[in-house]
Amino acid sequence: MKHLELHIIQSVPVACLNRDDLNSPKTAVFGGVQRARVSSQSWKRAIRELAGKELDSSGQFKGQRSRLFIEKISAELKKLGEEEETAKAFSLCAGHYLAKLDPKHEGKVKTLMFLSPLEYEILAKLLFALKDEDKKKLSDAISAVDKEKLAKDEDDVEDEKEEAPEKKTKGEKKLSAKQFGKLVSGILKTPIAKAFKGEKKETKSLPKDAADIALFGRMVANDHSLTVEATSMFSHALSTHKVDNEIDFFAAVEEPQSKEESGAGMIGTLEFNSATYYRFAALNLDMLADTEHLKSMTREERQSVVRTFVEATITAIPGARKNTMNGNTLPVYVLGVVREKGHPVQLVNAFENHVLPSQGYAAKSIELLKSEYSKLAETWGIKAVFEKAIPEIGMKTFLDGMVEHVI
Repeated sequence: MKHLELHIIQSVPVACLNRDDLNSPKTAVFGGVQRARVSSQSWKRAIRELAGKELDSSGQFKGQRSRLFIEKISAELKKLGEEEETAKAFSLCAGHYLAKLDPKHEGKVKTLMFLSPLEYEILAKLLFALKDEDKKKLSDAISAVDKEKLAKDEDDVEDEKEEAPEKKTKGEKKLSAKQFGKLVSGILKTPIAKAFKGEKKETKSLPKDAADIALFGRMVANDHSLTVEATSMFSHALSTHKVDNEIDFFAAVEEPQSKEESGAGMIGTLEFNSATYYRFAALNLDMLADTEHLKSMTREERQSVVRTFVEATITAIPGARKNTMNGNTLPVYVLGVVREKGHPVQLVNAFENHVLPSQGYAAKSIELLKSEYSKLAETWGIKAVFEKAIPEIGMKTFLDGMVEHVI
């Protein structure tokens, strides 16, 4: 596997970058002591947002996760000339097929779907091109389905006995959730598979505005033809040293308060910590260029994708409490590695014995990281075709060197 690796040391002051269900900064035990932790999901979202909103000049990072994609498909159908009522019916059926309609919220589905604008167009075109008899079946089904039964858990629906459609009113029949799902799947499964995977699999790949989907992956339980394996790999960021969460007590003054009165208008507490983190990310360059991902792009376009990804991974930071505990910093050290074969290897074991306060967290962490990398390279014969570090070289030179190895 040809891949690139990023090993990052980054110090963050008073902050709560990623909180748990109790509103406390996340932690983990490693090397027998508690560490500050930021989940990979939290940092990946920050990377996607930075890449899509600020760094992407070519329109390659347009994917969005949403439970409201039904209205977007409907809008595309209307552009193609479909009537509003039928456009809504078809998009509701497609929404149920992909992610199950949420009966409690009209126009929403139960799970988030990660789609790009060009993929909405693909879905709309395949729905528009359905046979008239299939269109009628979908329109009839969405009006006949028992909305209350859609609220059942999928396991309950699967365990239902196959029943004849219930009578709705005289001359009409009401479909159960299972019957509705089966009908919609029977009509849409093959057209969706062909539209997204193609008749000839070797010539198909993701649209050019779906680079973020290729990088971060997409899971669609109801139709694996839409599932995309992530080409990027991330670890949870861990502090290189022991960390105990601290409590910030705050008091807000009642400003119009009279002189005779005293005391705060509001008091409360917030938890925070400060830490020097080791962050690790990797990217499978072989997979990025295959038919499941970005083969349809030119090498230069894939280089642009990787440049944006690497820059965003280095510079992005989760935005939690960004106004009250601004934790925005840049890394103090970034080691970039490109290897022609093998699997990515993170260097977190450099910090299994936690850095002590007397040693200086950032400087000592860099020293230990370099030592761990040298030890692994010597012991296991790990070879790299690119091996450079920031700040020894600047960001532009660093990015130029990494993307040169994109295939």
